[in-house]
Amino acid sequence: MYKLESLSADHDRQGFDCGSEPLNSYLRKTARQHQGRGISTTYVLVEESAPVPKAIVGFFTLNICQVLSEFLPEQEAKKLPRNVSAVKLGRLAVASDSQKSGVGKILIAGVMQTVLSVFDKVGGIGLFVDAKDERAADYYKKFGFVPLPERPLELFLPIKTIQDSWK
Repeated sequence: MYKLESLSADHDRQGFDCGSEPLNSYLRKTARQHQGRGISTTYVLVEESAPVPKAIVGFFTLNICQVLSEFLPEQEAKKLPRNVSAVKLGRLAVASDSQKSGVGKILIAGVMQTVLSVFDKVGGIGLFVDAKDERAADYYKKFGFVPLPERPLELFLPIKTIQDSWK
């Protein structure tokens, strides 16, 4: 059984390998520093009964962002003030030995639940992600993300879509 936890010293960052050196390096060298400074929060997926240091099956990083509504899809932008708050999915990765096993879906569900919790307390319009390539963009589209006009690798998931998926 998997469990999402906020990244801590209890997690084996050095043993994580998703096949992408920038993502591995971020988790190993930067994620805890950013978390400690309040820049972002990283959540890790671990086996619930794993011994410390717990092997990381996957992770995601979130931070608050502000966007100009003019960059949103027209149906969203017309209802909003010029500057709006949202959450940014900065990074998402699955360990190489767990890829294509549904772990990515578990992580996306964790992202959505976290976003709902944040928005219940402070508000916001949705979730943004910058896909690294078209393949990643297609993956996010499966969950309801829509590309921003003229920025196909920048995607947006409206809060209403997230709320509807948890009803």
